[in-house]
Amino acid sequence: MAGIYIHVPFCKQKCSYCDFASFPKEIGKAEAYFACLYKELKARGLQLKDKKFNTVYFGGGTPSFVEPKYIYGALKQVLTCFNVDKNAEITLEVNPSTIDEQKLKVYKNAGINRFSVGLQTANDNTLYSINRIHTVEDFKKAIELLKDYNVSVDVMIGLPNETVSDVQNTLDLATSYPQVKHVSVYALKAEEGTPMFTRYLNGELLSDDEVADIYDFVVKYLYGKGYERYEVSNFAKSGYESKHNKNYWARGEYIGVGVGASSFINDRRFTNTESIDEYVHAVLNGKVAEVFSEEVTGDDAKAEYAMLNLRTSKGISFSEYRSIFGTEFIVDFSKAIKGNSNYLDKTADGLKIKDEYLYVQNSILVDFISEKQ
Repeated sequence: MAGIYIHVPFCKQKCSYCDFASFPKEIGKAEAYFACLYKELKARGLQLKDKKFNTVYFGGGTPSFVEPKYIYGALKQVLTCFNVDKNAEITLEVNPSTIDEQKLKVYKNAGINRFSVGLQTANDNTLYSINRIHTVEDFKKAIELLKDYNVSVDVMIGLPNETVSDVQNTLDLATSYPQVKHVSVYALKAEEGTPMFTRYLNGELLSDDEVADIYDFVVKYLYGKGYERYEVSNFAKSGYESKHNKNYWARGEYIGVGVGASSFINDRRFTNTESIDEYVHAVLNGKVAEVFSEEVTGDDAKAEYAMLNLRTSKGISFSEYRSIFGTEFIVDFSKAIKGNSNYLDKTADGLKIKDEYLYVQNSILVDFISEKQ
């Protein structure tokens, strides 16, 4: 099984921390963009006619910001051009202020069965300060509207002046609805070139230790509410893990269409341009919109497998590794394993980062990556 990612680069307003390919002033290009998106979907579908897909994910930008007819058309094209499992997980990212009953009817008719709602925080003042367009009341209305669906909620930690009490209020709200089966908790990262980076330079953000303490609180809180951590930033009720994201961490295949979308197919990773104009020009002229491509094989593939799987609570499966690469994980990564033995749990058929060290896994993963460089 593989996944399909569709990028919607339009949004009403750019958040101060956002470094994604999203453009609040380009909505006038939506008609041309989606016409080209449908064309790219058709071309990719022909190339991948022998593959079966079990997830579709609309990300952005803000997919719920555009007219719902575009989402309907894109998903119809996907189901027409690709071999999609009849029980596929089909997710749409939503900003709470950009969804209503009429849009939801269109999404339902299209086949959307899972929604990822961006809350970030339950503090209206903080939402305003990071340039979010919704309020806490908007979130409540959106969640009520989605009461009959499988819902995931995004929460951000490490926001300016944030306290453990603030995060608890956010989690109290997010988990108070039975339809919320999944919670993603991301630590704020101040990307260079964003307004948030200026605040970072000015010393306005929390320290790494403060964010780590908040994260530890989050893990314990969500566990107490029945949400199991299955990846460093993702928590779910049993059976409600994101199939689409699990495929990424398992180093599974996926095709990405649209501006800035990345793909990994047949050991090749490739990425589209982040310019809407360049994307439209390429597709209209019958060309691919790729600006980056590389083959990921041999030691690079092994290092990538280690990096991705060690992010999860499951960790490495020795037998799976052996079946993929024909070698032994404990031999290929003997130095990294020995150097990080205090941080790892080893079983008969596997190895994982100990629960208490999963949040700081980057310092561990670097050893596994460097061993194959």
